[in-house]
Amino acid sequence: MRWHKMILSMLQQRQGKKVALAVDTSTNEVPSILINNIVKLFEQVKPDTTLVQADFKIRSIEPVKSDTIKYYTHGKSSYTLVLEWAKEEGFDTLFYITDVTGFIDEDMENVDFELFWLVPDDFLPRVPFGKAIKVA
Repeated sequence: MRWHKMILSMLQQRQGKKVALAVDTSTNEVPSILINNIVKLFEQVKPDTTLVQADFKIRSIEPVKSDTIKYYTHGKSSYTLVLEWAKEEGFDTLFYITDVTGFIDEDMENVDFELFWLVPDDFLPRVPFGKAIKVA
């Protein structure tokens, strides 16, 4: 559980900052226990985190709660709306739990906030920007 200590440290360093956690809900073929544990960590360490559930659209924006994640089965995911939303809302840091197989608008070359892709898989894909962290 090396990722656990790393994320704990990252959250502690961001106390007083505006943080969001996005969860890719485009498929139910995910390690849901692992994802719930990550959300619980945010809930306990940084309870003012905003939780965003999204696939090809933003499904919900609410205070972080691990028992509220609803997954879908269509497999379509786009990160553009969440990234644009985080920018508009002035977030300092966005953590995004996803396998990084979704779509990002080709005009989007970077973001002006910290972005961490939390990948719940053994394979760590290349990300277009931000930093990928394996949490499997």
